[in-house]
Amino acid sequence: MDVRVGDLLELKKEHPCGSREWLVLRVGMDFRLKCQGCGHELMLPRSKAEKSIKKIKRTEGQV
Repeated sequence: MDVRVGDLLELKKEHPCGSREWLVLRVGMDFRLKCQGCGHELMLPRSKAEKSIKKIKRTEGQV
């Protein structure tokens, strides 16, 4: 799956704050994600993160 730094991910389950959107801060064996609702940051293993992605929203400037 092609996930890049700066992408906005919509996940299947929502965060306790009610948001489903997460900003990608780091990509590698683990993903560092930042919740767009409350600002909470977390690290997820790549395999778990890729399973929970519903949609990838990319900004216009990225190719």
